[in-house]
Amino acid sequence: MKKLHNHLIGVDQGDVALFADFEDGGPMWTATGPREKRRAVQFSTPFKAPPSVQLSIALLDADTQSAVRLELVAENVTAEGVEIVCRTWLDTRIARMRVSWMAIGSLPHADDWELD
Repeated sequence: MKKLHNHLIGVDQGDVALFADFEDGGPMWTATGPREKRRAVQFSTPFKAPPSVQLSIALLDADTQSAVRLELVAENVTAEGVEIVCRTWLDTRIARMRVSWMAIGSLPHADDWELD
């Protein structure tokens, strides 16, 4: 459990096109085996510490000739941003994907102070 230590809590959210590999023959659409796509997202305002990040699939355009195998994770979460990662494997073919994200965490406050 993440405990928030002040009363100033921020919620930032957005929606990003992670990839559209059908447009240019990219590997998520044309290749097989382990593959991944990454997209860095910067928060609109930095948090006080790395926030909790929730991801959800907003659009998934996948081939139906094989099983859809997909992992969607938030990696490298910092106070300033997050890296959205989509992984697939075997013969799954994904044409395009859009991801919605939401970050919740403490924000810096004017009354915060640090000892040097």
